[in-house]
Amino acid sequence: MAGFLGWTLDAFDFFVLVFLIDTLAAHFRVDKKAIVSTITATLAMRPLGAVLFGLLADRYGRRRLLMANVVFFSLVELLCGFAPNYTVFLVLRAFYGIGMGGEWGVGASLAMESAPPKWRGILSGIVQSGYSIGYLLAAVAAQFVLPAWGWRAMFWAGGVPALLAFYIRWRVKESVAWQQHRAPTVGAIVRTAGGHWKVFAYLVLMMTLMMFLSHGTQDLYPDFLKTTRGFNLKIVSNLAIVFNIGAVLGAIVFGHLSEKLGRRRSMIAALALALVMIPAWVFVGYLPALAAGAFAMQVGVQGAWGVIPAHLNELSPDATRGLMPGFAYQLGILIAAPVNNMVYALRGVLGYAGALATFQTANILLLATVVSLGKEQKGKAFARSPGSS
Repeated sequence: MAGFLGWTLDAFDFFVLVFLIDTLAAHFRVDKKAIVSTITATLAMRPLGAVLFGLLADRYGRRRLLMANVVFFSLVELLCGFAPNYTVFLVLRAFYGIGMGGEWGVGASLAMESAPPKWRGILSGIVQSGYSIGYLLAAVAAQFVLPAWGWRAMFWAGGVPALLAFYIRWRVKESVAWQQHRAPTVGAIVRTAGGHWKVFAYLVLMMTLMMFLSHGTQDLYPDFLKTTRGFNLKIVSNLAIVFNIGAVLGAIVFGHLSEKLGRRRSMIAALALALVMIPAWVFVGYLPALAAGAFAMQVGVQGAWGVIPAHLNELSPDATRGLMPGFAYQLGILIAAPVNNMVYALRGVLGYAGALATFQTANILLLATVVSLGKEQKGKAFARSPGSS
């Protein structure tokens, strides 16, 4: 619950911005590209948060660092609502990236280490579905909070997640696996991670392509719907709710399937679904058909993502499970951070729909190849059983 809610609220704070691109550009009197660049700044700063919070979580425990992380990103999000100008807003979104970068690695390691191995797949999907739930909640806020109280209230609502720290403090226990494999020093954690650099490099490559997949299909999609299809904010937010319901469904279903089919096969099946849905996702103009295409597209996209928390934690060494999965995840974000600028630039050559479709077709084919060539350790034991040495 702590891992799921942490990622849900973190994602809400991130996706609030994608519904405010036009509003913020007008308010701060800057071009829309400048607002898109604040998204890039957030993505680019996430690896720093993964290293900072991940190292400390491996050294001092998952629970305390998860509390600190939730409070940090919530306070920064709250301050975004008070930004007096574009420069301050840009700096705050960069700082927010540090908090967002730390949450996933710490929360996922705590959740996966606490889950029974046979339930790891479906619980992996549930934890990862928090990302889509957060997007869905941001869409709801865009429909009800924004018209009533303005854009600043959208960010002020992002301060509420700080209350989750109290739940973690009172109800969440520390990971037994962390207690058993706790490294004596931060240096020992770094040396262990360095000794597994080949695994880490593979994870970074896979996560870079996964980031191209998720952010390339989600971040600019509301803007595409408004500018190319001419839909108003209410229709766009309703479509976002629809396709995020599909994303939640996909994450849980394919996460569960990964216990039977294996991590890699489940991811490839989800990617195949996303690939065949690209035409319906961007090229149709009929609203119900477009909604169905967007729904099915995100079933596939987040279906692949639903396997990731379990897959990355199983491939990582015991002593660095707080650092390595989260750092690989967020380093992938750093490399993929220009994705929105790339797609936005391609639209001038291929059109908005053509840019989205071409980019994702190439990315999905490459990602499926990388996943198929990798390894997996489904069902790996994280904690030693009583009496074992």
